[in-house]
Amino acid sequence: MSLQIIVNGLATGSVYALIATGFSLIFNVLKFSNFSHGALMTLSAFCGYFIAAERGLGLIPTILVAVVTGALVALAGEFIAFRRITLNNTSPVYFFVSSITLGTMFEGIVTVKVGANFYNYPQFFQNSTIKFGSVVISTSDLLMFFCSVVTLLILAYILQKTRQGRGLRSVSFDRDTASLMGINVTRTIQFTFIVSGALAGLAGVFLGINYTLYPTLGSLVVKGFIASVIGGLGSLTGAIIGAVLLGFVETILISLVGSGYTPVFTFLLMLVFLLVRPSGIAGSNVQEKA
Repeated sequence: MSLQIIVNGLATGSVYALIATGFSLIFNVLKFSNFSHGALMTLSAFCGYFIAAERGLGLIPTILVAVVTGALVALAGEFIAFRRITLNNTSPVYFFVSSITLGTMFEGIVTVKVGANFYNYPQFFQNSTIKFGSVVISTSDLLMFFCSVVTLLILAYILQKTRQGRGLRSVSFDRDTASLMGINVTRTIQFTFIVSGALAGLAGVFLGINYTLYPTLGSLVVKGFIASVIGGLGSLTGAIIGAVLLGFVETILISLVGSGYTPVFTFLLMLVFLLVRPSGIAGSNVQEKA
């Protein structure tokens, strides 16, 4: 494996880790897959794009707008679509229907605003690449990797060392017992949606900068789902491991068979894990509600 492939795999895996972690946070607490996460990522990325393109603002304001948009819209989605379901233990079908409906609404908002066109973020860097010997690193890839690592380290600290993080872990383990111990379950779930939405916004911006921004960008949430399955649904650590592994596998496959056939092999990889080790690398065993 060449050093160039390792670098590209780390860069790809880092943004997949953001997607997988945001996706897994909701699953970890509520035990259902939030299929509106991808559409939220797209909506946040376009909000960042409009700020960058129309207002001429730099990279940091663009990221902040996308992150705040993702957090606020995710919080609104929790209040509108999921609050009564989670509190009243409604049938699992409603989780699925609500997340799909919410995702369709987000995609509809983007489509009405921008149509089916493709967009490119403004050039934020004077030097688009950095060369170290024979290895060429995209400046945006380097920034994406750095921001992803820092963000995930901050999230790990919050989950392990803060009161809110300990509450989140308690609710994810047993919601009823956590409530009896004085933890505000509703606020904890709101906090989970805020963090998940912020991660969606950050991932959306980096995907838009590194690739192309389009209304169906949210379909890349499938990468986060595959990474979660490989790492272990219900495990945040597993989601990160699965995302990095998926990034390496995709980078190697693209160099061997091309980008057209790579999705086929990644789906096959997910199926192999489901057949051989359904609990994933991290070994979590969680039953999904929807």
